[in-house]
Amino acid sequence: MNTPNKLTIARVLMVPLYVLMFYLMFPGHYFAAMLVFVIASITDAVDGKLARKYNLITDFGKFLDPLADKVLVIAALSCLLHQHYLNVVVFLLIIAREFMVDALRLVVAGKGTVVPAGFAGKLKTAFTMAAIIAEMVYLSFRVDFNAFGLAVPDMVWTVTEYILSGLFWIAAGLTVYSGVTYLIAYRKDINPNR
Repeated sequence: MNTPNKLTIARVLMVPLYVLMFYLMFPGHYFAAMLVFVIASITDAVDGKLARKYNLITDFGKFLDPLADKVLVIAALSCLLHQHYLNVVVFLLIIAREFMVDALRLVVAGKGTVVPAGFAGKLKTAFTMAAIIAEMVYLSFRVDFNAFGLAVPDMVWTVTEYILSGLFWIAAGLTVYSGVTYLIAYRKDINPNR
């Protein structure tokens, strides 16, 4: 097994570790969860670059890499939603797009067409991961470090929450845009009259 695939497997294995760190109530648990998510996100960037640079692209990697990304992001978003740190509409827009694109890939694969990851899809993934990391940084300061006596005015927390909410809405908008670009690009393959 090549290095990019090992990194992808490592990312999958980090998902339960992220969830565990998120929910275990020890001092600094949000910070620990953030570190796990950041490391997992870095493996996402590194495995792709290694695979392309050294021509280590495999069918296993093509299958597992996007799946690992989805599982990581959905796990993180689910944790944030469960703890009321994420708007349910944002969550549903992102999840619905993931299901729609996966279904589209299945349909066109049956016709011999491969749906590669496009720029819009990569952009929405990067922005969504950045929004999750920003939220985890906020939770680290608001919950973890506040427990150690860090005094921050309530207005700072309120403004930060609005900014984070805006980041997630932008991520949702990019997600919808990405989904629409896929539908437009492959509309002939999903024509209801065929």
